[in-house]
Amino acid sequence: MQWLIRGTIHDLTRKGLVMGIVNVTPDSFSDGGRFADTGRAVEHALRLVAEGADILDIGGESTRPGAEPVPEAEEIRRVLPVIRAVRGQTRALISIDTMKASVARAALDAGADILNDVTGLRGDPLMLRLAAASDAGLVVMHMTGTPQTMQADPAYADVVAEVHSYFDSRLAILAKAGIDPRRVVLDPGFGFGKTLAHNLALLRALPELAATGRPLLAGVSRKSMIGQLLESPSLSDRDWPTVTLTSCCRELGARIVRVHEVSANAQAMRMTEAVLGD
Repeated sequence: MQWLIRGTIHDLTRKGLVMGIVNVTPDSFSDGGRFADTGRAVEHALRLVAEGADILDIGGESTRPGAEPVPEAEEIRRVLPVIRAVRGQTRALISIDTMKASVARAALDAGADILNDVTGLRGDPLMLRLAAASDAGLVVMHMTGTPQTMQADPAYADVVAEVHSYFDSRLAILAKAGIDPRRVVLDPGFGFGKTLAHNLALLRALPELAATGRPLLAGVSRKSMIGQLLESPSLSDRDWPTVTLTSCCRELGARIVRVHEVSANAQAMRMTEAVLGD
């Protein structure tokens, strides 16, 4: 359970990582517009670090279902000032959440440590080459379709087997490109081309998916699956269930959780790890 980032090994065997979300967008499903201003985004990022975030995942394009693409110049305009400002004020790891190689390159040059691509480095043909040429950590996610189409009618013969096969295939392709597998973290992509039943099946199968030997990242924070289970449309009702899922995911084998609210989720991670005593 080691993650190689910028030449440094991060041992996740006993202590996992909390990734705090910084959406520099006007239209993200959870907090769209709240941190679109650079100053507010930087303030929010530093607050997340103070609350226990190990990683700041900074994104300038919403990937919610139905979201429209953002031009690369606009995405760069949104994220670069935030990355530069945050990099100068914290040693926390910085992740760039993007599907575009040009945005990823600019972010890495500005000080980002991790490339988080919801397409699994498949969306932009230049992304794999960029990843191979860098020493950044990589998050490779599973998604069916695109943010515009992924929730239209997701269907699998066996969602767990297909996600597992996808992970094996991506790891083989990345290795062939010369990418050290220790740089790679895998994300099942909860809510990205999945129904509620698919998401629950993947949650239960986290121990099986962890058998790839690479750390798993779980991103379930405030997802619609929580609202469906609670039969509540309120986003505020999803925060404490997210904390519960953080503990559950860590117990089932995930080593990184991606969350909007850091403090309670970081506490849940530490308490769960204390009980597990790995």
